[in-house]
Amino acid sequence: MIVIAIKKVAAPGLLVRISKPCFAAAFLLLWPVVMMAQTSADKAWTALQAGIAAKALDDRAAAVRLLGLLQNNPKAAELALKSLNDPKPEVRTAAADALGQMKAASATQTLKDLIMKETDAGVVIACAHALISLGDPLGYNVYYAVLTGERKSGGSLMDSQKKMLNDPKKMAKFGFEQGIGFVPFGGIGYGAFKVATKDDDSPVRAAAAAVLAKDPDPKSGDALVASASDKSWIVRAAALDAISRRNDPSLLPKIEDKLNDDKDIVRYSAAAAILHLTDLKNEAPRGAGQ
Repeated sequence: MIVIAIKKVAAPGLLVRISKPCFAAAFLLLWPVVMMAQTSADKAWTALQAGIAAKALDDRAAAVRLLGLLQNNPKAAELALKSLNDPKPEVRTAAADALGQMKAASATQTLKDLIMKETDAGVVIACAHALISLGDPLGYNVYYAVLTGERKSGGSLMDSQKKMLNDPKKMAKFGFEQGIGFVPFGGIGYGAFKVATKDDDSPVRAAAAAVLAKDPDPKSGDALVASASDKSWIVRAAALDAISRRNDPSLLPKIEDKLNDDKDIVRYSAAAAILHLTDLKNEAPRGAGQ
């Protein structure tokens, strides 16, 4: 005989005696519910793993990228890490993106190693973006190279890296399709932005400038000041926007001449940056005295 205590009833502490046959019957009734819950999770993993192993490129890339929704899940991180070895760059890009989304700190070194040997621009930038999400400053070095064409250390890029980063069509295609920080700047309408940057690498360099706004390294600040004179007005506007977001008043005198730029949107961007940095400069003494 099995004794079960019934709580939250009119008679607290009431004990109900159930015979073993009745208990067995109740267990059998509940078992399908338990199995259904387990089977749902199993089926979900089966579906996701089928997508990751699919022959169709789009299916693989989509399934791998969706792993990013599963934070603190070792199995998801392991699957994404394996997908970094996929023969197709679109899938490797998706894997790096997923690892960044899920904050998989265990993937940091693997992402660094991949950056050093990867020859596809999309994968390299996705790895850099993931590293920044994981709090590793190496990711900023990649964006610095994209913006300036040089290594942050001062050395030149390898020929293969220069070729990769100087492929305008591929870089622009990556910028618009992958959606990793590539957005219009300074209030520019998306349609005008896309037309202006057709078959051009300026969306990628502009996005690199935007990312470097958060890099505390002074070299990135200098690179942004230099890019405020870039031949592409898209890059000039993005650089000035990034300079403003760095909140560094010391850069103020270095961009004052941009108020004379021949492109309206660049002048507007310069004006906003100058006003913002001027406010910060004027507030500093008051804050120090409080």
